[in-house]
Amino acid sequence: MPTVTNQGVSLRYETDGDGPTVAFVGDAGYGAWLWGWHYEALSGPFETLVWDLRGTGDSDAPTGPYDVETLAADLDAVLADRGVGRVHLVGAGLGGMVALRYAHEYGRARTLTLYCTAASGGDVDADALRSLSLDAGETASLDGAFSPAFREADPALVERITEWRRGEDATGDAFAAQAAAMTDFDAPPLYEITQPTELYYGVEDSVVPTDAAESLAADLPRGTATAVEGRHCCYVEHAAAVTDRLTAFLDEHADPEF
Repeated sequence: MPTVTNQGVSLRYETDGDGPTVAFVGDAGYGAWLWGWHYEALSGPFETLVWDLRGTGDSDAPTGPYDVETLAADLDAVLADRGVGRVHLVGAGLGGMVALRYAHEYGRARTLTLYCTAASGGDVDADALRSLSLDAGETASLDGAFSPAFREADPALVERITEWRRGEDATGDAFAAQAAAMTDFDAPPLYEITQPTELYYGVEDSVVPTDAAESLAADLPRGTATAVEGRHCCYVEHAAAVTDRLTAFLDEHADPEF
């Protein structure tokens, strides 16, 4: 799998499909497994790109602190290495913040799709965020991510998720550095982020309150917000419906320059 170096940090990424590029930016702590459902649904008509944030998976885990500006520069290094001129960004939590910063500072972003994202780290419940880490325990860390109904409906899938997390998730100092990047974030002027943006939020998300997500969408010139049943990983829990909406959104904003 290809890697690129930014500021001395090796970053691993992978791509699939052929078409306009859709790049996925992960949430604090979570590995690339988070995007498996989206990746499978979009690969083919789109080129899908997934990368491991510093501290996660096969990317290097330098000593913190991390910040969203650095993670956005990491993303740009990945896209430049791949030769991507224009990109649709899909980010969750911390990854949504990186997407916002990237759209403001760099010229490649075509659209934004954000999951469970706030404009300010001050709106993030730091204790709830820490509870999502594997360091909180494999079972306990699922509670804030997925509803009881989801976990009870398919225990085998939940076990596979746990196995993926063991191999890919950030823990310890790396998780702490990613979480700090999220809670320290302040968005650039939102009125200057003019890309079409769809935001989805979990109605029971304990990490990013619903009012923070709705406020972010309302303050973006071309933002819309959609409530999804579930918790912080509601977009995984309802992946089929969410990816259908995402596909329609991407088709609506197809890049004529591709």
